[in-house]
Amino acid sequence: MRRVHCSAAAVAALMLVSAVSTADAQAAGRGGAAAAAQGTEANDAARKVSGGGITILGWMGKIDAKEEQAGMKLENSKLEAVGDAIHVVTGPAVTYWLPTNEAKGDYEVSATFREPKYMELNDHPHPYGIVIGGNDLGTENQSYLYCAAYGNGNFIVRGFGPAPFQVNGRRGEAHAAVNKAAAKGAEVTQTIKVVAHGNQVICSINGTVVGIYEKSAIVGPGKIKSTDGVYGIRFAHNTEAFVTGLKMVKHQ
Repeated sequence: MRRVHCSAAAVAALMLVSAVSTADAQAAGRGGAAAAAQGTEANDAARKVSGGGITILGWMGKIDAKEEQAGMKLENSKLEAVGDAIHVVTGPAVTYWLPTNEAKGDYEVSATFREPKYMELNDHPHPYGIVIGGNDLGTENQSYLYCAAYGNGNFIVRGFGPAPFQVNGRRGEAHAAVNKAAAKGAEVTQTIKVVAHGNQVICSINGTVVGIYEKSAIVGPGKIKSTDGVYGIRFAHNTEAFVTGLKMVKHQ
């Protein structure tokens, strides 16, 4: 039997609050920069989003430490409700969460991310995705894992413990299941699911498993504290997407 906890319900009961967060970005670009085409980290600076902040009641966020060091603030990114979607525009790289959205034991967290205009705010692909195992979020000791997709067919799995650590390599990797935008400015959609089950964490994109990782490789000193914790969403800098259907399904 499965129990479903939907954070989309939190979106339905909207009220405005202020806050914003920042994000770390990994460029998986194409064209002239061959390294960027494989997803190397971007050096472009985060911009400040007009009208930024968090305007969905109860949601919280934190930008990456390197963004804070550069003088950016949570208010330089934006999280708001648009219809039944969570609309995010960054700004600095940021992680957002609703503190009551907790997942423990065996579970899966999923959501659909629609990038309305691929690379509209940047000159190379930036990722967005699902966060699990959030502990001490909003503090200097926060830890979490995320699986994120790029609009060029790449995906990346990383974590903070609290320093960033790599799971599927510095540049992530390409996979045929990850949707590619037809061109810059075109719409691209990714449905991302992260499963914590037994001794494994599994990342699926658009209905296909793209990575299976042993918990021993992601839980421990310098990595995440546990796969038990808060779940949420993660965005690199200078990126926009609409998130729908964010939910957790508990495995019994």
